[in-house]
Amino acid sequence: MLQTEQGQIQIHTENIFPIIKKAVYSGHEVFLRELVSNSVDAISKRRMAAMAGDCSEGPEGKVSIRIDREAKTLTISDNGIGMNAEEVKRYINQVAFSSAEDFLEKYKSESDAIIGHFGLGFYSSFMVAKQVELVTLSARGGSEAVRWSCDGSPSFTLEAAERSEPGTDVILHLMEEELEYIEPARIRTLITTYCDFLPVEVQLEGETVNKRESPWKKSPRDLSDNDYIELYRYLYPFQGDPLLWVHLNTDYPYTLQGILYFPKSTGRADWEKGEIKLYCNNVFVSDSIKEVVPRYLLPLRGVIDSPDIPLNVSRSALQTDRRVRSIGGFVAKKVGDRLKELQRDDPKRYAEIWESLAPFIKIGAMEDDKFADQVAELVLFGTTAAATQDEPAEGQSLDPIPGPEGKAFTTLSGYRSRLEAGNDKRILYCTDEAAQAGALALWKSQGAEVLLADTFIDTQFIPWLEQRHEELKFQRVDSELDDSLQEQESELADADGKDASEKLRELFRKALDNDKVTLQVQALKGDNAPAALILLPEQMRRFNDLDALMQQKLPGLPDHHVLLINRRHPLVAGLQKLSAGAILTTGAAESPSEQLAGDLSRHLYDLARLAVGGLEPNELAGFQQRSSDLMGRLMEKLA
Repeated sequence: MLQTEQGQIQIHTENIFPIIKKAVYSGHEVFLRELVSNSVDAISKRRMAAMAGDCSEGPEGKVSIRIDREAKTLTISDNGIGMNAEEVKRYINQVAFSSAEDFLEKYKSESDAIIGHFGLGFYSSFMVAKQVELVTLSARGGSEAVRWSCDGSPSFTLEAAERSEPGTDVILHLMEEELEYIEPARIRTLITTYCDFLPVEVQLEGETVNKRESPWKKSPRDLSDNDYIELYRYLYPFQGDPLLWVHLNTDYPYTLQGILYFPKSTGRADWEKGEIKLYCNNVFVSDSIKEVVPRYLLPLRGVIDSPDIPLNVSRSALQTDRRVRSIGGFVAKKVGDRLKELQRDDPKRYAEIWESLAPFIKIGAMEDDKFADQVAELVLFGTTAAATQDEPAEGQSLDPIPGPEGKAFTTLSGYRSRLEAGNDKRILYCTDEAAQAGALALWKSQGAEVLLADTFIDTQFIPWLEQRHEELKFQRVDSELDDSLQEQESELADADGKDASEKLRELFRKALDNDKVTLQVQALKGDNAPAALILLPEQMRRFNDLDALMQQKLPGLPDHHVLLINRRHPLVAGLQKLSAGAILTTGAAESPSEQLAGDLSRHLYDLARLAVGGLEPNELAGFQQRSSDLMGRLMEKLA
């Protein structure tokens, strides 16, 4: 018969940091996670020891949680392996000695996972309890039940107790300020948050609360598409269905399972904290795993479960080391493999969801050289070329790929394969089909294929691509126009040696009175070519975009830009005639025709600025007034 014993708890500072009762854990609620995890460990230990013939087998494992409102106690019970007096002294009184590590050393050939660290996890109960009792009976033959009691000080009491079946009761006498934990709804929430996927039944007042099955622990062969989707809906309710998923499973050089999902793009992705849930042997640990997966994969959703990710003493934060970095590389490679598989096997589906995949892939490529090599042929661009409707011949890929809403997509290599020989180094692209509509229409009218790079990320991705492909020149459609878009017409000079283009330049130079605007006069091909358009030389525009990015504002029209005047346009031709027919007047005053020609020149410039979003909001009212006045004067001239 055990004699009542009192003593001092031994804190092993050589094994862990000093234990501070209320400072180890970031949140008090995790005490329930720790105690339920300990109970599940005890059940696993009993099953393993029974298989070795070291103890009685017992009924199916179960964890029971009971609330006593009057006594203000919360009791967590299990029918696991239990402990005798010597084991209590060893595993409870010597804080930070892990009974799991000791047990696994003895049964290291067994594959069942032990969550572990009973000693430290058990002491989390003192965050919410003013006194903790432990009543336990070992499943090994000839054992006697014992009761251990402690009020949170280093002093404890150990004495004989009554218990008929093997297992352990942990009885928490809650502090007054922690009485939220005698509310069934609160406990139920904590069970579903932390213990939902533990393989052992967790009951609250006799009702099973947890799901028990963790799909990521199963083989992909045993899961249907619906199984994956149902897990996603359970973890992320009211978020729609995922676009695709990646099943992770490896046992070397570390153990890791998981399922990651690509969500539908909502524009609210969390690129800092992330939305992937971290588990350790089915126990929820954290929803912030920025130390594990690369930043560009943080907005993915799902579960990563690994006992080999180093956690701090409270299992509430990660510790970065070489293994963590290796895990991040493994996850990135598996994601890349899954994307390659989808693009190869179902290119139309890949194109359909590309806009949601693009941020992950483009940012990942820019931040991770290995990932960039892996996804080099997975980056798609919208294209002005018509999509290929016929199935490709064997050994060839579908390109351009039909996408949603009549769009077509292509890869950079696919685009280059359709360029004329000797002209496959220039990559034409458009970032805004509305603002660059005039220049885009010009290129398209001459049969040129243009890539559509119209996302915010592309302002950084295009320069990155240029660095990666130094032999290529990326040219936005409104940066410059080459000879293929111009009519090669000879012009006759007048008596002063000036041709029509020079006279137009003089007219606009005088009307605009702005040395920062470079004037060009060309005869553009095509009946629908605009009368005037703004051109932004590539390097100048990129510098302007970078400056806007640094100032965290949208890029505007740079002060220095090019105004191209299309002398073949009827409006410009009429402007020439109006200017040529102006009556010369003496003195500084302009004739009415000269004034009208100058106002029309300024109006054409304003229209060109308006087309590219170059008119500031405070200029729009003035533009509208000038437009109305100008139309009124034109009507008078026609009357």
